[in-house]
Amino acid sequence: MNQEYAAQTSVFRVRLNKLKTFFSLPHNVILVLMSVILTITTILPIVAIVRDTFKIHQGTIDQFLTKKASGYTLVNYVDLFTSRLAKTNLWIPLANTLLLAVGTCVVALLFGGIVAFLITRTNLACKRYISSIFIFPYIMPQWTLAVVWQNLFNSNAVTGTSNGLLASLFGLQMPVWWCRGLFPSVMVLGLHYAPFAFTLIGSIFRNMDANLEEAATILDTPRWRILTRITLPMVRPAILSTILLVFGSAMGSYPVPHYLNFTTLATKYVTMNSKYTGEASILAVIMMVFGVSIMIVNQSALKSRKNYTTVSGKSGQISKINLGKAGRHVVAWILIFLTFFVSLFPIVSFAFETFLPNPGDYSFLYTGNTQNLTLKWWNTNENITENGMYGQQGILYNDTIWRAFVGTLVVSVACALLAGTIGTIIGYAVSKRRRTRLANYVNNMAFLPYLMPSIAVGAAFFVLFSNEHINLFNTFTLLIIAGTIKYIPFASRNVLNSMLQISPEIEESAVIHNISWFKRMGRIIIPLQKNSIISGFMLPFMTCLRELSLFMLLCVQGFILSTTLDYFDEMGLYAFSSGINLILIVTLLITNTVVNVLTGASLDKTAGN
Repeated sequence: MNQEYAAQTSVFRVRLNKLKTFFSLPHNVILVLMSVILTITTILPIVAIVRDTFKIHQGTIDQFLTKKASGYTLVNYVDLFTSRLAKTNLWIPLANTLLLAVGTCVVALLFGGIVAFLITRTNLACKRYISSIFIFPYIMPQWTLAVVWQNLFNSNAVTGTSNGLLASLFGLQMPVWWCRGLFPSVMVLGLHYAPFAFTLIGSIFRNMDANLEEAATILDTPRWRILTRITLPMVRPAILSTILLVFGSAMGSYPVPHYLNFTTLATKYVTMNSKYTGEASILAVIMMVFGVSIMIVNQSALKSRKNYTTVSGKSGQISKINLGKAGRHVVAWILIFLTFFVSLFPIVSFAFETFLPNPGDYSFLYTGNTQNLTLKWWNTNENITENGMYGQQGILYNDTIWRAFVGTLVVSVACALLAGTIGTIIGYAVSKRRRTRLANYVNNMAFLPYLMPSIAVGAAFFVLFSNEHINLFNTFTLLIIAGTIKYIPFASRNVLNSMLQISPEIEESAVIHNISWFKRMGRIIIPLQKNSIISGFMLPFMTCLRELSLFMLLCVQGFILSTTLDYFDEMGLYAFSSGINLILIVTLLITNTVVNVLTGASLDKTAGN
């Protein structure tokens, strides 16, 4: 009996010592703590919205169908999938969403990939300018190009709205399919995410080992064969990453299909949420399922990545394709024109719109009479209803706009500080215990909200924090919680990728000399990783500034700048919404400049430099 007790005691002491040893390491403590926090903050909203799909909501269609005021039912699923409105409410939006996501991936890959190839693998002229300006569409708000598309191609005869620039100047009336629907939505979103593909694919092109291509060239292998058999397989991981991330983002896009009159799951959710609340929650769950599926596919790709690994470091100079003396300049000017349209023209367009007497009135361009231009949209300092301003003061004096701007800054700064700090320690801890189950779990939980469509994440947090038990609707607290959880991966992935490049002996030598963890972080890790860490703080800030899909369900119109823009656009005050777009773009460009100065390695300093 004593021997058995002694054996049990010995086993207990061994396990206790292992546990003490485990928790004596700071990165293990971080991983355990983050696994608990991220499980609650990520899984709980998902559980809440899944629960909401079965709930009976007062004043909605499920109460009418069940004849009950409360409780749970399957009627939401039955009605959404089988009713006579199933085609309109589910199947058409789902098909449109998939078409939009696939089309966006194709446009982003083709445009971004081709530009990345031209800049890194040819003697193209004006590389620095093109690579710097090409990133602008991704930095700008997602809806920017959608509004520009409208300002260019809409016509009263076709769309029933104010004339765009081409209709006003040349009487050009584009067909309906060009002005609204699938095609413009795909083009706009594809151009928005093309810089994403440009960044990922361009970095691989720039850093890949040249030996294989050089060997094939020596053997007189045709250039097209080298491209298809050697180059493309090398960049396959970057292509796959682009597809997964762009597909998930495009699925949850609300602003672009909303502005371009294209019905998707995101736009249908917004229209159904008030009267078909439970069924709208099902749409959000469907979008979340795609996000989880993307994560699973991504994990499978990571496990098989060794099949694509052919890069061992730079061991030779990659031979550049010669486009010819004329060709290198012709192609460059084509790209300059395209990048001007998607990068600089929006700024010009929005500036013009704020001085027009009426939307689409570009008459001063062909009459030369600038007297019709007006400053009323900017400097009206009293509430006048007769001048087409619906009682609103000008942009410079409008309290709604500037309160929203301050609110946007508050949310963006708070999200940046929280997401940046949490993401940094997660990236550090995961790098120390990589390939372990706990580290992989924390890494996946941190990344999952980013893979999910923004509107679905917003819907989940709305259900969880806007109910009879907890009501944080229209508070900075709720926006900051949602934004932080959504954008933690910006910091965690940055730090993780950078930490993997640092030899572990650096920190181990500090441990041997009994230097505390806080001193190691402050004097070794953070100084070595300052560029990645600063980027991890700045990227959530920049993203929150232009975010609409995530926040629009969590606050009223006018609470932050993106929802205020949507509010004025619905009022028909297009000059106001253009002015807000201009304010956002200028703020974002200033922020990007700050990133460049602080880090020296901003998004616009990737493939081309």
